[in-house]
Amino acid sequence: MTNKHPITECIETQLQIYLNDLKGTSPNGIYQMVLAVVEKPMLELVMQHAKQNQSLAAQYLGINRNTLHKKLVEHQLIK
Repeated sequence: MTNKHPITECIETQLQIYLNDLKGTSPNGIYQMVLAVVEKPMLELVMQHAKQNQSLAAQYLGINRNTLHKKLVEHQLIK
């Protein structure tokens, strides 16, 4: 038996509720929906932790600073 990470369990539970609520209707765009729901709060919290330093936040996230900047703009977290 493997121990799942609490975030994994939360996402699985909420995604199952979402699919059940569709009551047989075909889902659409789940991938983008889940990414957007998870990505924005993650970016907000990491940026807070990094005191709004994008280079440091990018390092924490393991992504390129330009990629982080693009994501922050996409989620309207910066202009």
